[in-house]
Amino acid sequence: MAQVEATTERVVAADAETVFDAIADYSGTRPKVLPEHFSEYEVREGGDGEGTLVHWKLQATSKRVRDCLMEVSEPTDGELVEKDRNSTMVTVWRVTPAGEGKSRVVVTTTWKGAGGIGGFFERTFAPKGLARIYDAMLAKLATEVEK
Repeated sequence: MAQVEATTERVVAADAETVFDAIADYSGTRPKVLPEHFSEYEVREGGDGEGTLVHWKLQATSKRVRDCLMEVSEPTDGELVEKDRNSTMVTVWRVTPAGEGKSRVVVTTTWKGAGGIGGFFERTFAPKGLARIYDAMLAKLATEVEK
């Protein structure tokens, strides 16, 4: 099984603290910025950054739905880590200043992929699909925080 990685990034016209706080707000902002690929969203513990436990279903393709139960941690300033209790998937959000009143958001998701021919297709197509999903989410996030 090989590690699969999907990364996307966006520069947002808001300061890094505002953007990070919005990303870490699982009770308020996060549900507003989720694209249609996410369903059954539910905060089960916490709701603001470190210590949050949140559930959702991620429909990556018409046939592929992943049931996610994410534990949230903040290992360093500007970094939010979501670890799935149901799989090897880990999503890391990094927010850094990108000039006056702007910030760069980088989202990287990794997981242990399947082996064989199925794994080949997963490594080939899944990162592009997941990057599109997170790109849509970052666009909605930008609209939310740039108000």
